[in-house]
Order: sequence, then structure tokens, then C-alpha cells
Amino acid sequence: MLFDKLTRLLGDALRPKPEYITVTPVTDSQPAPVLPPPEALPRHVAIIMDGNGRWATSRGLPRSAGHAAGTEALRDIIRASDDWGIGALSLYAFSTENWSRSKEEVAALMGLLLKYFSSEIDELDEKNVKITILGDVDGMPEPQRQALLSAMERTGDNTGLRLNIALNYGGRAELTRAARLLARAAKDGEIEPDDIDEDAFAAKLYTAGLPDVDLLIRTSGEMRTSNFLPWQLAYAEMVFDDCFWPDFDRTHYMKCLAIYAGRDRRFGGVKGQTPSTTA
Repeated sequence: MLFDKLTRLLGDALRPKPEYITVTPVTDSQPAPVLPPPEALPRHVAIIMDGNGRWATSRGLPRSAGHAAGTEALRDIIRASDDWGIGALSLYAFSTENWSRSKEEVAALMGLLLKYFSSEIDELDEKNVKITILGDVDGMPEPQRQALLSAMERTGDNTGLRLNIALNYGGRAELTRAARLLARAAKDGEIEPDDIDEDAFAAKLYTAGLPDVDLLIRTSGEMRTSNFLPWQLAYAEMVFDDCFWPDFDRTHYMKCLAIYAGRDRRFGGVKGQTPSTTA
């Protein structure tokens, strides 16, 4: 086993990371997407992985089958992000509202969560990926809570791709939590109320220390953010892909990155002017 791990590590180290990649076209009438150059890639990508249930229903399968298929797409998109040099990838996996789904579907999702971390943690750790869970970990069932805490502890010192997985997460709850932490600090005399600025607030979010999201991708054709990272998405570019999440592959991902690279990001300013540091 040790020999196999060393072999994989050596292969990863020697594998070239291309600056431009062309993939097979989606259809004969569409040009093949090309990976933008490194300087044009987003530092932080967030993805709302939507459409697992509808993917399964359209095939006459139980919704749990869609979530299982979505896990396969998840694995490849994480690998692609690492291969292409994306600095941070934030994934919306399970919201606080998702507890209202059927007991069978929630149980299937919790089972997939345990299976995913059991099967993937070795590779993620070997690839120097740092895992952070965004959300209320303490509110998860005990087996899942322990798996999440173990994954964060094991990869805590890694310096590669920052993989953020939103579980038992709600954006408004995150903002409320940050406000509560600052209020407690002010009450204890650790900070003056007048010293609370955007940087102080951002430091209390789950994503503290990371750049804001540059690109949000949502699959399945839905066009809303669904309470995902409301603070961090303030200036994000958004791309909505019609395909269901289990069908989202590197070709779709590369297309979204190319759309992002073609956007003119002015951050509230005028093209040609230097943006304000407070924009």
C-alpha cells in the first residue's frame, strides 16, 4: 500500500499542468472550450450542485441514485480544480433547509457523506488539499460530525487547494453567527464597536482568510443563490448551466471558466479606471 501511495505521489509530481487545454466539443456545431490562461482563472470558485433529484427522476430512478451519481461528478470537478490551479473551491452540499426533505433522502445523503470521506480522504490528503466545512458541524449526526472533524484535522496543515464543503449551512445563519461573535467580543472588551469594519466581520465568517468568491456556478438551470455565501458573493460573476449536476463534467466546467474569463469585472467602477480599494 505504501508503494502504491508513493507511486501516485510521484505521478502527480511529474504530471505536467497545461496552461491551455482543449477538450472534445459538446456538439459538432460548438467549438471546443479552451481553458483560460492561469492569470485569467478565478481564485475562488463556488458551485451550487443542483439537479441530482431531477436527474434521477427523469431516468425513473430514486432520488438517492441522483445523489450517488452527483458524487462521481463531484470527484472529477475537485480533481480538475486541483489540476488547473484553482486556489479555492466552495461546494454547496447540504443546506439547513435540506433537513425538511424525506427521511429516506436525508438518510441516503448522510450515508453518501460518510462513504465519500472514507473513500476520498487519502487521495485528498496526498494531493495536499485542505478541507474546511462551512456550516454547523455540531448539528450533524454524530458519525458524520466525527468524520468531518477528522477530515479537517487531518488536512488542516495542507497548503494546496482549499476545498470548502457547505454542510448544514445557511448564509443568513453564517452572518448572524459572525455578528454574535463580534458582539460578544465587544461586550468582553476585546474590540471597540467603532473598530468593527468589513475586515473584522469577514474574519468571523467560515471562509476567514480566503478571497471572496470570483465565480459562482449553479447547475440545473435555476437562477438564484439560495442563501449560499451571501457576503462572499458580493462581487462574484455568475454562470448558470442548464445541465443537471451528475452531467456536469470538465467540458462544462471549462466552458464556465471561459465565460468568466471573458467578463469585464469593474467592481462598481468605470472601465479603464483603477478600482477603489473599498469597492
